[in-house]
Amino acid sequence: MSVQNQYLQHISQCYPDISINSMKFVQHGQNNDVLIVNDDFIFRFPKYRAGLRQLETEVAILRLLEDKVTLPIPHILFDNLASQTIGEAFVGYRMLAGQPLWRQTFQAITDEGTMKRLAGQLALFLKQLHAIPLSLLPTDALPLSNTHAECLDIYTRMRERCFPWMRPEAREQTRDHFERFLADPANFAYTPVLKHGDFGSSNILYSSEQQEISGVIDFGGMGLGDPAYDFAGLLACYGEPFVLCCTDVYPAISHFWGRIVFYQGTFALLEALFGLENDDQQAFESGISTYR
Repeated sequence: MSVQNQYLQHISQCYPDISINSMKFVQHGQNNDVLIVNDDFIFRFPKYRAGLRQLETEVAILRLLEDKVTLPIPHILFDNLASQTIGEAFVGYRMLAGQPLWRQTFQAITDEGTMKRLAGQLALFLKQLHAIPLSLLPTDALPLSNTHAECLDIYTRMRERCFPWMRPEAREQTRDHFERFLADPANFAYTPVLKHGDFGSSNILYSSEQQEISGVIDFGGMGLGDPAYDFAGLLACYGEPFVLCCTDVYPAISHFWGRIVFYQGTFALLEALFGLENDDQQAFESGISTYR
């Protein structure tokens, strides 16, 4: 029996009332295999023990967030995580409406009122997310960012792996970018918050009919850390004017703008570094292209 049919069998055993008329198998996730059932429901099956633990944490936080954020997020309808058996444990939820707000889609939006509405929706979502009391969270299961140590480690690996591929002035700019940031203790004096961790275009859903944000997905990268990091994702995807527009709802942006710019300035080389360390030529070429 194929893996996907085994997954379907486990779904039917746990939830016999589900009528399965169609199925698409998506086997590209790092930690999960994904089934799209009836073009309506997403089922995620962890592939490893670490992925199972991460999914348990994600589900617990999604349930906590349901009445605390205004934008739609995945609502867990099906849950067999108690199985604790890889291949049998799963969660399922209804697909959210809308399509990813890719940069091309965003750039086609010319109405200023629509732009302000989108900025307000996303800023309010992050304001609500970042305000979640840490006492409510399973903090023992959430990674707490040590920003200085993490940035120093990334910088060291970039010098070793990426610098040989970079033109001299790009290497100098990167040195300055990291060393100025690492030398300023104020950059590490923030109060940790619950951050989405991957707040970019692929995980922000947009309804072209309603001209509004219709949901936020992929909370697998959640952790405790710098609130500026989530806004760096918006800066990378949609640009400075849009993020500055978010300050009407989230005024604290102005206090950590420098950190937003720093994080955004690392993303391309992070992709290149990922490509080098994981033998992913496409990721490497995409990330290194402007530095050669």
